[in-house]
Amino acid sequence: MTATDLPDPQVLSAAADPAEAEDELLGAVAADQVAAAGPSLSPSRASDFMTCPLLYRFRVIDRLPEAPSPAATRGTVVHAVLERLFDLPAAERTLDRAGDLLVPQWERLLAEEPELSVLLDPAPAVVTDSPAPDAGAAPGSSPPGPGADSGQGAGEPAQQGGGGGLPAFLAGAPALLARYFELEDPQRLEPAERELRVEVQLESGLVLRGFVDRLDVAPSGDMRVVDYKTGRAPGAGFEAKAMFQMRFYALVLWRAYGRVPRLLQLLYLGSGEVLRYSPDEADLRATEVKVKALWEAIARATQTGDWRPNPSRLCDWCSHREAHCPAWGGQPPALPTPQTTAGAQALAGATAVPARPATAAAAPTGLPRI
Repeated sequence: MTATDLPDPQVLSAAADPAEAEDELLGAVAADQVAAAGPSLSPSRASDFMTCPLLYRFRVIDRLPEAPSPAATRGTVVHAVLERLFDLPAAERTLDRAGDLLVPQWERLLAEEPELSVLLDPAPAVVTDSPAPDAGAAPGSSPPGPGADSGQGAGEPAQQGGGGGLPAFLAGAPALLARYFELEDPQRLEPAERELRVEVQLESGLVLRGFVDRLDVAPSGDMRVVDYKTGRAPGAGFEAKAMFQMRFYALVLWRAYGRVPRLLQLLYLGSGEVLRYSPDEADLRATEVKVKALWEAIARATQTGDWRPNPSRLCDWCSHREAHCPAWGGQPPALPTPQTTAGAQALAGATAVPARPATAAAAPTGLPRI
């Protein structure tokens, strides 16, 4: 799909005063309505539990370390570039300027997370450079080869050196940026927010939270939620599973602002495709029911200690398979006990709490326009 398939931002922004639209959208959410501390769930952790309850336990309860992933780190750098691109004046948002941001954004990330220096090891890492397949991939499909989700060409070595001072594992990043410019014209967009933290507390006391890559708000108050994916689009019939994250964000925004987002949009930079969905209240109520059921299942697993593995082709990309997963001959660590500080914090985050009135997170400040 191309940029011509996207809703015209000029149509969305020409009808009214954008400042008035954003004031109306955010006026219903007071700045002091911040969700109280309590159990919380993000779309990533919800996806972990749906994929494998034991993986959720390893990441949330045990907090086992995982080796840095070249593909995931490449995705983080590309996301950062697309975020910073909109700091530039519209006329300067070009592919060349985006490419210029790659090295600075990698250097910033490395300074914040020095453990990523292991990715600079000159030893080949073809297997680890291949990311896990998208959760929406068809069952039984073969695992991707090197570069399937990395922006590299078929058969291209994972550790090939990049140009312009890029480390080897970032060699595919310029191709991902080029595909972004095929899908959208950033010179015609003025995002409301980038990397926006969204959060709302449900009546059950459960806090839903996450980070939205980009939120566009039209003068009418219509919202478009955009997420960048550096992998490839899911196969036919698996789009709904891939869209769960976006429905989760839409649910939070609806409960926080009282307005259903007009459009949910996934940009797959690995394959140059766009997945779109327009939700309604019925969709989001169904999503809320699903999220509550997931949380109840997590609470039961916490109470019983029954964190079952769910073997699948995704196990090939799990950092804990050999050492800790019983399905592969590993031994899980002992569960933390409430008597330990870390154990108390981990277990408290996975148990139910008394119901309380629903509250919204603080409103994002100063929403610019689509």
